[in-house]
Amino acid sequence: MSLTSSLLHPLHSLKLSTAGAGAGATSSTFLHGTTPLSLLAKPASASVPALRSPVISLPPIRAMRSLQGRVVCATSDKTVAVEVTRLAPHPKYKRRVRKKKKYQAHDPDNRFKVGDFVQLEKSRPISKTKTFIAVPVAPRNARAASKSGGDGEGELGLPLESQGQQQA
Repeated sequence: MSLTSSLLHPLHSLKLSTAGAGAGATSSTFLHGTTPLSLLAKPASASVPALRSPVISLPPIRAMRSLQGRVVCATSDKTVAVEVTRLAPHPKYKRRVRKKKKYQAHDPDNRFKVGDFVQLEKSRPISKTKTFIAVPVAPRNARAASKSGGDGEGELGLPLESQGQQQA
């Protein structure tokens, strides 16, 4: 017992000087190993972030994924293979190159044939490899043909010279 009391005795007489005071300033004593609360207070700059509301991290909102591609295989029942082409930079040469990937898409009515352009809409998994549903899209070249009128007229809707001679 006397050993522990002899070790604790010097702790009772420790004195803590204040930060702003010089060598002859007053000091406060430790009472049974505790310090005054004024010395334990955090600086004002450290308490400012504690006043902010906690940041709640929400998962990112992901848009519905949709791709466009061309049907390359339609032999399976209710399934079509669609090839999607995208442009991506080459890792070494930084030139844009075409990258192709094939997806299996659900076609419940078997209405798509090879060469049709379709849009793939993300859906629940239908099978191990099918997570898209095929939706019809007008082919890229058909839009230009529909704008011209299809009756052999030019871009402005006027008959071509060769057609005018045939009618006369």
